[in-house]
Amino acid sequence: QVQLVESGGGLVQPGGSLRLSCAASGSMFSINVMGWYRQAPGKQRELVATITTGGSTNYADSVKGRFAISRDNAKNTVYLQMNTLKPEDTAVYYCYAEGTVVTDDFDSWGQGTQVTVSS
Repeated sequence: QVQLVESGGGLVQPGGSLRLSCAASGSMFSINVMGWYRQAPGKQRELVATITTGGSTNYADSVKGRFAISRDNAKNTVYLQMNTLKPEDTAVYYCYAEGTVVTDDFDSWGQGTQVTVSS
């Protein structure tokens, strides 16, 4: 089993920045893809950004040019740098990871961290 623990959420004014972190822990695992999803009140969970082991990234159109995902493979940690935040970025942000534990596939979610963009 792989556990994901997020940190870095909070309250920020429009135009501000936040950095989210997510660390994976467990034993005998290998992660292929890590990423971030978000869910606003009354809406479905949506993709924000993903990154592969090799560094290939994918972003939702709504965050392109404002958010940057990065990853430290040695630490099994993924980061999301969020700049020029807007009120519509307010949501619970969830870390995601998929890979293998020994020879079995897995996918895991973090507990979520609240990001609120408001003046």
